Amino acid sequence: MFVIKRLVLMLQFLTTIPIRINLNVTDEDFGKGLAFAPVIGLIIGGILAVTYRFLGFIFPAAISSIIIIIEYMLLTGGLHLDGLGDTFDGLFSNRSKERMLEIMKDSRLGTNAVLGIFSVLILYYGFLSQMPPDRISLVLMLFPVAGRMATLIGASISNYARNNGLGKSFVDYCGYKELIIGIILSICIFSILYKGEGLILLIVPVVSALITVKLLSRKIDGVTGDILGAVCELNQVVFIACSFILL
Repeated sequence: MFVIKRLVLMLQFLTTIPIRINLNVTDEDFGKGLAFAPVIGLIIGGILAVTYRFLGFIFPAAISSIIIIIEYMLLTGGLHLDGLGDTFDGLFSNRSKERMLEIMKDSRLGTNAVLGIFSVLILYYGFLSQMPPDRISLVLMLFPVAGRMATLIGASISNYARNNGLGKSFVDYCGYKELIIGIILSICIFSILYKGEGLILLIVPVVSALITVKLLSRKIDGVTGDILGAVCELNQVVFIACSFILL
């Protein structure tokens, strides 16, 4: 029962899909529920892939890619993109650790945030609009899996940089057990959809997630919810780029 509860909780928190169920949850449920983040990514990716198939009957690839990116932002509520912007504003401010954390908490977007978000979105568009037609559906299904797997990796191997905050429960209660569960789920998803190539493509986002988490967390001696969001978006770019090159 707790598995279903935590899966639904992640669906409510990580997407805007309307699931009007009142759950009695704790901070532990948020952290341990992150093990199911790759499944949430597959749900998002499945919706994107189905939409793209229908759009293909009406629009060229370039237009369809723009609509898909917009749909992705609507499905996620811009949650991870917001984290990406806050992370760029804070970490590239060249201030002290304490000041970086203050900037990241500020809801206003600065120049670095705008540049970071714009760069990610334009890379999404560039790769997706030029992706081979026979591979685009699989890539759309799996890039959100790669992104949420990165969030899981970041939460499970890091400490929290603040005394409190939205992401604290994820970091405090997401450990190696949740990481192993998430990796197993990801292996199953990639292997089924990509068959033999799946495991090769899975290694890339795992490695890139580890590197990205270490690079972003070293300035503030830990991660925040914003950094976990940034890792998600950056890992998705890496996965789409590698899919474009390798497939």
